Amino acid sequence: MTTATTTKHTLVALVEDKPGVLNRVASLFRRRGFNIDSIAVGHSEQAHLSRMTIVVNGGDMMVEQVRKQLDKVPFVIKVSDITAENIVARELALIKIKTTSATRSEIIHIVDIFRANIVDVASDSVTIEVTGDEDKIDSLYSLVRGFGIKEAARTGRIAMVRGNLGPILPAKESLPRPRKPKAA
Repeated sequence: MTTATTTKHTLVALVEDKPGVLNRVASLFRRRGFNIDSIAVGHSEQAHLSRMTIVVNGGDMMVEQVRKQLDKVPFVIKVSDITAENIVARELALIKIKTTSATRSEIIHIVDIFRANIVDVASDSVTIEVTGDEDKIDSLYSLVRGFGIKEAARTGRIAMVRGNLGPILPAKESLPRPRKPKAA
């Protein structure tokens, strides 16, 4: 008997900018018993459409079934599993680290090595901003943990296929048409 392997999948969805769309998407994953590792949503290059990047662990067949169901959710234009594609993926993290006058220069040196930025300085802390893949952020987090983490926030993965147009761009005929206001 073979078991399906569980892998981290990256799904990208193009959705209309409507209230409740994020809730419907998250509810679909909840009903299926999937834990969403991360979800990031922001405006896309197309007016009135947002791009959702969802990272979830699951077997290939189960994730494909959820992807097909997502395609049926109102206001979802298109969903693609880009896990097997050659992608560019990034995260953003803000990490507030305890500092003293003795540790500040060492922290600045580590920040420079990771090509991160110091975005806030206080008498007892510095806040750094780092962008990169999950491994880079995890590595930096591990290095500065010894100084004491006061606070941390991560965006979750955003991703797109490398090169020419990716699979998420819909055909023109499938785009929502602007709605005319109702006459009073």
